[in-house]
Amino acid sequence: MRILLHRADGVTEPWVRDFAELLPEAEVVVWQEGASIAPCDYAVLWMPPDGLLADLAHVKAIFLTGAGADAILKYGDALPPVPIIRLGDAGMAIQMAEYVSHYVLRYFRRLDEYEKQARAGSWAQLPQHRKEDFSVGVMGMGALGMRTIEALLPFGFPVRGWSRTARQVDGVQCFSGADGLDEFLSGTRVLVCMLPLTPDTANLLDRARLSQLPQGAYLINVARGAHVAEPDLLALVRSGHIAGAALDVFRNEPLPAPHPFWDEPRITITPHISALTIRTESIRQMVGKIRALENGEPVADVVDRTRGY
Repeated sequence: MRILLHRADGVTEPWVRDFAELLPEAEVVVWQEGASIAPCDYAVLWMPPDGLLADLAHVKAIFLTGAGADAILKYGDALPPVPIIRLGDAGMAIQMAEYVSHYVLRYFRRLDEYEKQARAGSWAQLPQHRKEDFSVGVMGMGALGMRTIEALLPFGFPVRGWSRTARQVDGVQCFSGADGLDEFLSGTRVLVCMLPLTPDTANLLDRARLSQLPQGAYLINVARGAHVAEPDLLALVRSGHIAGAALDVFRNEPLPAPHPFWDEPRITITPHISALTIRTESIRQMVGKIRALENGEPVADVVDRTRGY
């Protein structure tokens, strides 16, 4: 068995080592630009360069080292007609839940404002937000979104969820589809974007939809930068309609130095770290699925190319 491995960061040795330990019968081939590579049975990658596509011609399945599929589905029909299998959690859900909970609590307890006061040498207690007025709306109720919802519920916030298709979750006010989006947004004080990026969700959070949030709302985006129309968000933050935003993902990463987000103190920037891939857990999951495929058994987390996730 041969596994083709590509890592955009160039850090391949730990992956090769862990595959050798967990799947000793496999030979791991590290992809290199211009190198002649014999056919491989499986591919493990995330954001493949154009030159790699030809080397996918003979694989039985493509394994992604993340939960999203937009980085590879952009190649469309250039991809072989084989299963594309994303990571199912692999330790990412709890990380996202931690990240989102941190920023929800930061905004609720007004810690962003207290930090600003401290830098100005001001000692003043601010009025507390009322928890019943601080609704948190999670867009995307898949495995990652549900883990975040579970983390938020014990704090006592009114929690709302929006998904493409109807869901019912105890303790959560659920909305779905285009018909439910306006009502979901208008009643959400903290909007958390955890959607997969598809043609239907690209630019979903534009000026019109973000303006439906209540005055003084907040945005937390841990999904993809392309969900948000960045100039629209910036204008709404500067106008005060959006009181603050915590952004972990952007259209262009790394975020370019001249980008105006850097100079807006009400926008918090983190470098795509809300959920980092845990290598050993990810490889263990892939190995289990490879063994299942070799035995003709079904596997979970196969990407639906028509839906985009």
